[in-house]
Amino acid sequence: MFTIVEAAGWPIWFLIIASIIAVALIAERLMFLRNKTIAPSTLLNEVIQELKQRGVSDEMLARLEAGSPLGRVFAAGLKNVKSSPAVMKEAIEETGRAVTHELERFLTTLGTIASISPLLGLFGTVVGMIEIFSAQNGVGNSPAVLAHGISVALYNTAFGLMVAVPSMIFYRHFRAKVDSLTVEMELQAVKLVEIVHGERRN
Repeated sequence: MFTIVEAAGWPIWFLIIASIIAVALIAERLMFLRNKTIAPSTLLNEVIQELKQRGVSDEMLARLEAGSPLGRVFAAGLKNVKSSPAVMKEAIEETGRAVTHELERFLTTLGTIASISPLLGLFGTVVGMIEIFSAQNGVGNSPAVLAHGISVALYNTAFGLMVAVPSMIFYRHFRAKVDSLTVEMELQAVKLVEIVHGERRN
């Protein structure tokens, strides 16, 4: 591995740093963006049952807020349970926007890495080409410098693509996942409002 890094020259370090950041972000988002973590499927029924048995309590709201992002959305609505459906939905929408913003955390950074990695690879390619041309002098060509320049150009180009492709794939995957989870939370929140105000049966 060190031999490859040495052959790729100093421009490769930008790509190595970008790849480490990308792997860390991908691992963190894979652990966080899970359905059972963000929007537990049984939460709505549990909330409805507790409402029927004991009503809204401070303990219930605190537990929902600490439990999951969907729980935070439910808690925002239940704090206004005695208000009109419009007020309850407005409170849910405000919290929902904040929750969605948290779900999108780090995705901009991952998308940026996916976009700039080919450019960093191109930068390494240009550095390699400069070394190749600098090897040509009045006396003749230096084979060692030529070989090093070619390796710098090729390794950086390849590594740039190796970082960019997985980063872009996961970026698109996470964007779609966030959209899906947002829609799911919206549907669950609407159901809660309608059930609480008697507009819908559980």
